Amino acid sequence: MVTVRQIVRIDEELCNGCGACVIPCAEGAIVLVDGKAKVVDEALCDGAGFCLPVCPTGALSVEEREAEPFDEVRAEALMHARGATYIPQTCFRCETGEDEVPLVPLRHRGQSLWVCARCLPALIHG
Repeated sequence: MVTVRQIVRIDEELCNGCGACVIPCAEGAIVLVDGKAKVVDEALCDGAGFCLPVCPTGALSVEEREAEPFDEVRAEALMHARGATYIPQTCFRCETGEDEVPLVPLRHRGQSLWVCARCLPALIHG
């Protein structure tokens, strides 16, 4: 059954094959194939887009289109089978961890970074 939903799109022309998007894709939908990132199984892509802000070239986007439904049960099972581990992130400004305060992915001065909810207003308002 195909449904209309959000799913990650990878522009092969912009992808430099760095693999930075693979780790944030906890479900395992994105892998490197022949030196380029690819969504290899649409049913594993939840469309959340946590992979987007880590791409140094802007090759990733989220689009709404027809795709296989997200298979949460299979994605969860594959995460456990792969031994997916928790990779803690910290705010690039104050180094506070995500266990202490919510973090938001962002692009800043050409870098993909994480910023905490406390530091974000200063970035927005200067």
